[in-house]
Amino acid sequence: QVQLVESGGGLVQAGDALRLSCAASGRYVHTYALGWFRQAPGKDREFVAAINWRLSQVAYADSVKGRFTISRDNAKNTQFLEMNSLRPEDTAVYYCAAGPWPLRLGRGADYWGRGTQVTVSS
Repeated sequence: QVQLVESGGGLVQAGDALRLSCAASGRYVHTYALGWFRQAPGKDREFVAAINWRLSQVAYADSVKGRFTISRDNAKNTQFLEMNSLRPEDTAVYYCAAGPWPLRLGRGADYWGRGTQVTVSS
């Protein structure tokens, strides 16, 4: 089993930056791909970014490509999402996720955090 806890959300202005963190725990957590999904009010949950356990592959949704950067520190069992040039449409609850690579396809994530709110004002 894997436990995931997100942090770092908040209220910012358009063009600002935030860094989200996700602390992961579990016996085999280092073998899972880690990533992020988000859900805005009235919309379905959507894939944002993922990184595999060997740190050799990354994937991004088209809407965030070039603005967001995903990374992970396997020694500390922590992943990060650096969010730059934030836009009002990035406003959502962001969820940390773990599962098989690629995280956005097939069965998707097997484990989820409870989410952290990101709000971007214009």
